[in-house]
Order: sequence, then C-alpha cells, then structure tokens
Amino acid sequence: MIRNTLIKNARIVNEGKIFEGDILIEDDIIKEIETSISVKSADILVVDVEGNYVFPGMIDDQVHFREPGLTHKANIETESKAAIAGGITSFIEMPNTNPQTTTIEKLEEKFAIAAESSYANYSFMFGGTNDNLDEILKVDTKTVAGLKLFLGSSTGNMLVDNPEVLEKIFTSTKMLISVHCEDEDTIKANLDKYIAEYGDDIPMELHPKIRSEEACYLSSSKAIELAKKTGARLHIFHVSTGKETNLFSNKIPLKDKKITAEVCVHHLWFSDEDYARKGSHIKWNPAVKTSNDRDQLWKALLDDRIDVIATDHAPHTLEEKNNPYTSAPSGGPLVQHALVSLMEAHHQGKISVEKIVEKACHNPAILFEVEKRGFIREGYYADLVIVDPQSPWTVNKSNILYKCGWSPFEGNTFKSRITHTFVNGKLAYNNFKVLDVKAGKRLTFNR
Repeated sequence: MIRNTLIKNARIVNEGKIFEGDILIEDDIIKEIETSISVKSADILVVDVEGNYVFPGMIDDQVHFREPGLTHKANIETESKAAIAGGITSFIEMPNTNPQTTTIEKLEEKFAIAAESSYANYSFMFGGTNDNLDEILKVDTKTVAGLKLFLGSSTGNMLVDNPEVLEKIFTSTKMLISVHCEDEDTIKANLDKYIAEYGDDIPMELHPKIRSEEACYLSSSKAIELAKKTGARLHIFHVSTGKETNLFSNKIPLKDKKITAEVCVHHLWFSDEDYARKGSHIKWNPAVKTSNDRDQLWKALLDDRIDVIATDHAPHTLEEKNNPYTSAPSGGPLVQHALVSLMEAHHQGKISVEKIVEKACHNPAILFEVEKRGFIREGYYADLVIVDPQSPWTVNKSNILYKCGWSPFEGNTFKSRITHTFVNGKLAYNNFKVLDVKAGKRLTFNR
C-alpha cells in the first residue's frame, strides 16, 4: 500500500502568498514543503499538478447532514463525499437532527456514525435548549466544536427564547457559542400578514420580507449586546444583511476577537432577483436579500468585518422543496459547489485566491482553534485540494453527488474544477470520482 505522496509543480496558496513548490506527504502529515523535492522510492505516489493551485482543505463551520432521523434527505456518508468533491475536507455539523443533539449521549452517537462513514474530517455542534444547561456544562471543549443556539426557529425547532436561560448559558459556558439570529416575533407578525393576504401560496419573492432585515438585525444586535455583557465567545452564523455588517469590527486580529461573523456562499451569490427563476430552491433561513445587501456582504468580507465563509449546506428532497411557501422547507445543498462558486467570484474580480483561502480555510481553523488543519505547513495534517482554474464544467444531474439529487447551481458553468482532494494524506477524490477511501478523522481543538 502506498503511504506517501509527492505533489509536484504546485502553485501553493497559503498565508497570503502564492508560491511555486513541491509538497511531500508522509502518512497523514505534510513532511516537507520546498521549491523542488526529489524522492527515489517505489512506495510513493507522484502527482504532477502542472502549475495548478494547491489550497488547504476548506473547513466548513456549518452544515446539516441530516443524520440521524432525516436520512431520506441526506446522511453523513453521502454528504461528506460531496464535500470532498467540493474541496471541503473538514466539516462541523449542526444539532437539529432527529433526535436533536442536546445530550452527551446523542452527541457521541453522531460521532460514532461519522467514525464509520465519513469521507471528510468531522465535528459536531452541541445544541442548546431552554432546559439543558446541565448537559452543556459536560461538553469536552477539546473534542467538540462548540455550542449552537437557534435564536430564531429554523429547520427543526430548537428555539431558545427564554432570556434568563440565554443569559445563564452565555455566562456559564466557556465554549464558543454559534447562533442563528432571526427575531421570532418579527417573523411571525410578517408571516401572519402575508398568510392573511395569500393563504399558504405566498409568492416566494416575499420570503425576505417575512424573514426580514429587521428580524435579522434585531436578533443579531441583541446577541452581541449579551455577549459583550457576559464576556461570552460569540460567533454569528450566516449574516445576510448589509445592516448587520456594521455590528462587527475589523480593528483587532481574528485570534483576539470575542465576537465573529460568518457569511454563506448563497448570500454572496444570489439575490432577491433570483426568486422569480429559482423559487423555493433558493429559500433559505435567513433569506437571500437584495443585491445591495449582497454587495455589502462582499465589502464586509473583504475588509475583515466578516471572518469566515461557510455553506449552511441543508438539503431537502425536491418533493419537499416544491411545496407551497408555508410548507416548503428552507435550505439547500451547497458543499460540492461552494469552492468553485468562490473561484467564479475570483474570475469576476471580486476576491483573490489568497482571500478565499484565508476565509474558507485559515480563519475557521483560527476561530475554532482546530488542531493542525487549515494551513499548508510542515507537521500539519495533509488536507489538500488541487484546483485547476481553467477547466470549465457544467453542473447537471449526472455529476451532482448530494443524496437529494439537485443543486441551486444546476445549469451553471464554472471555469474552475477541483481535480484532487487529499484527506489526512490519502487521495480521496480524483477528477469527478470519489475514491473508496474513508480517511476522515474526528477534529480536535487547541483549547
């Protein structure tokens, strides 16, 4: 069995620089990075990337892989395959499965599933509720990514709506607290208004009016106020409005920030103009907003008020998505196409490849204190992605790997292609083929 790999003639993108060189992998570790490496051995795989980019594997800090309990939509095996095909080598999965991940027992059951089935590295968020503080305090912060709180209800009802409980959680835990921020009362009032007018068949383009800028800003600002009051470490998921971007700072280094923010690829790509064409296929919570919001999200990402790019990958079946507004669930599949969509933005002049790597690879590692991942460094795990920036392909049913079988990017032609993905030194994906290599490991954290 070949244990070592030599990657030749790479354009390595790492820590704000692009440089030409070779990478030697021994077992699961990056052993050497040099301008040129020669190794004479039969026990080595040589991959000549012919001047293509080599990125660290992306770390997606927010996915919903639906296992256990919702596996008709997706499972850890199918979605981790799609993830590595998309250049995501590590993921952090959310607790709103069935049963919900709100006890240590249920958390460890998910880890056991992933240990058997995941193609990518994995961790899970522990879910907070109105009544599980005792369980929250048992979580081992070195082996669990963090705590997830829904401050607005979404897929799976885990709404934390008791202010006293919320403050107690913020005060009591040392864990990083990630939050979904939408104000429930605002959403309910907006929804009631449009149901009175349209019944269940509300036009999809009204989704951002129902899950509005006001709902997002009110909830985000309250969460930030509470974090400042209590000293909690707060991370705001999927910021979707320009107004919210003004809540965040770029004045201090990421490692010193107590309040951080994430933006998702769909909020950077789509706008409310796309509802007419895409309908419920771009119905997410929080909603895709205006093109002006999208522009402001890009601005905040590039000036470092927003720290991380993620997917919020949340698949549903087409049958479910094709229901009327009030019963069509929010969420869509994204992990396979996140990096190539970001590379498309690069081709459009919106973002450099160095910045993509910073926001999708380095910063999640820094923010979550992930051990030995997210960078191309000697001694780090060999999670690497080879990207050909000039090899166009079109997303269609035949090359979609999600269990749900569809993508909001169907019909899009992307200029860039992921040719190889290495997970812990093992070649796991090669030119549209996922290899039968389940090399994923449980993430650990330097805390």
